Amino acid sequence: MTQGPVPLSGAESLVKTLLACGVDTCFANPGTSEMHFVAALDRIPGMRCVLGLFEGVVTGAADGYARIAGKPAATLLHCGPGLANGLANLHNAYRANTPVVNLIGDQATYHRPLDAPLTSDTEGWARPVSAWTRTATHAASVGSDAATAVQAARAAPGGIASLILPSDVCWDEGGQVAAPLPLLPVPKVVPRAVGQVARVLRSREPTLLLLAGGALHGAALADAHRIAQATGAQLMSTTFSARTERGRGRLAIERLPYLGDMARAKLAGLRHLVLVGTPTPATFFAYPGKSSRPYPEDATVHVLARPEEDLADALSRLCDELGAPRVSVPDAGPDSRELPRGALTSESVAQVLSLLLPEHAVVVDESATFGRAFYPATTHAAPHDWLQLTGGAIGDGLPMALGAAIAAPGRRVVALQADGSGMYTPQALWSIAREKLDVTVVVLANRKYAILLAELAGVGATPGKTALDMLDIGNPDLNWVQLANGMGVAAARADNVETFADLFAMANRRPGPFLIELVV
Repeated sequence: MTQGPVPLSGAESLVKTLLACGVDTCFANPGTSEMHFVAALDRIPGMRCVLGLFEGVVTGAADGYARIAGKPAATLLHCGPGLANGLANLHNAYRANTPVVNLIGDQATYHRPLDAPLTSDTEGWARPVSAWTRTATHAASVGSDAATAVQAARAAPGGIASLILPSDVCWDEGGQVAAPLPLLPVPKVVPRAVGQVARVLRSREPTLLLLAGGALHGAALADAHRIAQATGAQLMSTTFSARTERGRGRLAIERLPYLGDMARAKLAGLRHLVLVGTPTPATFFAYPGKSSRPYPEDATVHVLARPEEDLADALSRLCDELGAPRVSVPDAGPDSRELPRGALTSESVAQVLSLLLPEHAVVVDESATFGRAFYPATTHAAPHDWLQLTGGAIGDGLPMALGAAIAAPGRRVVALQADGSGMYTPQALWSIAREKLDVTVVVLANRKYAILLAELAGVGATPGKTALDMLDIGNPDLNWVQLANGMGVAAARADNVETFADLFAMANRRPGPFLIELVV
């Protein structure tokens, strides 16, 4: 007697649908309501599962993964409180337009009315950081819900698709595998927008092209340089970008200064601001008696392309409209600099990075105050990708390094990590060690929240001992070497630049992770 097909559970249909849609990596911190999904992963090969010991590691790793892989990973979070633990780094991913398929377990549909301890407004918490949110209602819909989630996550410019899965829809039979849905078309900018910006640029009035997203990659960035060279316009990226392609053989781009006073000084006299893939910029914070705009208040803002539109096509059409000639990458010439000696300063550490950064490295920058010299000094370093904290919620650096390393086997990941923000998610080191990833972590141990000391002055506050104690993380001193060793990562400390250079070169040659604590 011929047996019919074995019925699928909702969880099994979920795994099979995700794999069919090209989602083959899952960063997870599961709980009871997710056990049937975990069990399905055992029975269905093809999904790489990476355990995080804290949900902020899980969500930050998914952010770093997608920025490099160009496709979403899945997260697996436990109910509303698990989602809440991961919200800060989902906020960063949301600000980076990172595609993520965010799976959240929940109470069984019939158990929810009983108001058990973990019951919460899971969908309400997910919605502010999500481009798409849905709660599955029965096993038969889980596959189609998952396919729609992947489609939503990959829709331009990329976003978080949160699918909430009550436990009974996962364990019930009746699951159906859904076929991948087509990518949604990316809208083209209207001709009027191209023509308007072309007229502004032909006027030769002081103009800034401000770029973000895909405008910072490949041919799009080259076209932006063509436009700037042909018209005399300034060219900058947003202060914090999801991913920038940089280094020798690539066209460089300056960043909009972080501090409002510096940005306004840099852009003094600007008449026009042209946005390419970014909203109108604002200063990170408000300050008493100062503008919230980092550009002159009387400058006119123009939109060439919104984040969800085809940025590369818009820049290419603008080049054609202007007849902008091709540009070549300036020859940086031979690098005759020697490795620095002496004290660890932002400039000396930056020089080491510039000279010793591995070819095609991925740099994850959460260096905060001490790292002020790192980005400009590495313009002519070996070719690399530069990832930044995009949403201001600190604690994304180490998780992003984890995710980027999963996405880029064979490339060294260099995490430039401030010590204070590193303490938000140090558990990422354990996952990095467990996965045997090629990650070099450089911890900048100034043992204080230095950026907040500057903010005290910025808002006009007068600190006393209590205020200063709240910004001091050096009593007792953190020991990052011991912290790393305790999570399986080899580590060493440097208190001068020569030792740092030796350790950095060694770390990048050896397989697996290594942490260097710089006492700065």
